[in-house]
Amino acid sequence: MPNRGPSDTGAGAEPVPGTGHRHRLRWWTELPLLLLVYLAYSAGRLLARGDVSTAVDHGLAILRAEKALWLNAEHPLNRLFTEHAWIGVPADFWYASLHYLVTPAVLIWMFRSRRVHYRAARTWLLLSTFVGLIGFTLVPTCPPRLLDATHGFVDTMAQYSAYGWWGTEASAPRGLGGMTNQYAAMPSLHVGWALWCGVVLWRHGGRGPLMRTAAVAYPLITTVVVMGTANHYFLDAVAGAAVMGAGLLLTAPGLRFVDRLRARYATARAEAMTGVVPGATAGAGAGAVTGHGRAAGADPVRAPAGVAVRAGTGGSSPVVGGGCQTAAGERIPRQRKQSAEHGPRSSEAGDGSPAPAR
Repeated sequence: MPNRGPSDTGAGAEPVPGTGHRHRLRWWTELPLLLLVYLAYSAGRLLARGDVSTAVDHGLAILRAEKALWLNAEHPLNRLFTEHAWIGVPADFWYASLHYLVTPAVLIWMFRSRRVHYRAARTWLLLSTFVGLIGFTLVPTCPPRLLDATHGFVDTMAQYSAYGWWGTEASAPRGLGGMTNQYAAMPSLHVGWALWCGVVLWRHGGRGPLMRTAAVAYPLITTVVVMGTANHYFLDAVAGAAVMGAGLLLTAPGLRFVDRLRARYATARAEAMTGVVPGATAGAGAGAVTGHGRAAGADPVRAPAGVAVRAGTGGSSPVVGGGCQTAAGERIPRQRKQSAEHGPRSSEAGDGSPAPAR
């Protein structure tokens, strides 16, 4: 098992660069964020439908490219799934459900058990999803199942729709097929999200054979399923893996950008709460006084309440008592005695006259 730090099991908190604060991950902030991103992704995917003729042209172009490269695995897999219900029906359930179950389950597991790695994994998934949405928008693609029957593909989900909740239009529940974008085949985020799950499980799920087998099998089986059910081409699956690679490359810069914004916000908030004027520098215009009662340009270090600042020193020499002198020989409790090497103390008024003897 990999080493697990305190943040793996406890209420994880991540340092915010440039501040003394730590950002604590909360489920009630993470859940709305993920839901918001998924709804935005679904809405964008629905709006980026494109015209049917362009989508069909793109699908046929991919099919021709695969045949030229001897990569046409869709036809034999589709025939296998169509002729054998004991393969086709489980494959349809796999395609219609695991995409929406396994990915959230892995996210929840990371949040609860590997929280120190959760933020990077979540950011990788979200950035990759948005990159995939760009692909849907720019390259609307007709899946194999929607091509003309002369191209030799059978829609297994339509063939076996009596076995599940999906209809003949898509993997959505019956009656909701018209609310989905059926021409968003390129890239395949079924494969992309499955690859994300596999990598996360491999890296953070321990070295046990069961976990390692699941980490490898899930994306591989998903790739076979999306081709056998005629929902994606092989190159769609390759594009899905490429999208996840792009999201992984963007994760570190994205996290640094968010951390810089968070650090600036935390600093501005701290300055607003303490009354420190941003941009004040020591030694510049010590004669002018700001609205906070401090010399303009003085070092923005505030004296504690009840402590006066010695006049003419730029706020660097606090005097206990706020300008009220004590009687001769009286000493404030726990106050350190003035050492002889520092010489006589000046009066609180700053006029250079010796202070009364203590």
